[in-house]
Amino acid sequence: MKKFRIFIVCLCLVLFSVILFNVCKDGVLDIDNNVYNFISQNIMNDTLSSIFKVVTHLGGVAFIVLLGVLCFMFCKKNRWFITFDLVGCTIVNQTIKHIVRRPRPNVLRLVEESGYSFPSGHSMISVAFYGLVIYLIYKNVNNKYLKWTLITLLSLLILTIGFSRIYVGVHYFTDVIGGYLLALAYLIVYIYIYNKKVRKDEK
Repeated sequence: MKKFRIFIVCLCLVLFSVILFNVCKDGVLDIDNNVYNFISQNIMNDTLSSIFKVVTHLGGVAFIVLLGVLCFMFCKKNRWFITFDLVGCTIVNQTIKHIVRRPRPNVLRLVEESGYSFPSGHSMISVAFYGLVIYLIYKNVNNKYLKWTLITLLSLLILTIGFSRIYVGVHYFTDVIGGYLLALAYLIVYIYIYNKKVRKDEK
């Protein structure tokens, strides 16, 4: 299991590095334009636009901070586990954003957004927060039906938030995929370090 985790982390970091290299080299990639054009020409409509304007905020700072505060208040056992996870992921995201300084897409924006584009903060935070919730559900929920229902719904939420960022015109496809890859690597390492510390403190 340990070797598998190491493999996933390394794979995520390698793929992220490839995307990062191409973003720094070329700016906007063909796949970024192709994905957005496909969405705008084949998927976008008024009904979906209204839905994704709401969905995209489920990975936003305000909503995640609200959930984080609620978790801190009511989840005594894991309050610091969740808090440090969000703080660490935010620091990583903002550091890379200010190093890369990629402008946001110059397309129709359905929501207003400021700051740099790569990697997507919403995508990273959604993986870091909802992914951690998935981990806690996997470890603590005994009812298999409930466990896998919740895991499936939260996984779909993470994917939908990422898609919404492209749909509303504030991120490129590579912003979202890069955010997913980096956040997944971060989350695996974070959980490993935290669990190792907990086991050490229990001895």
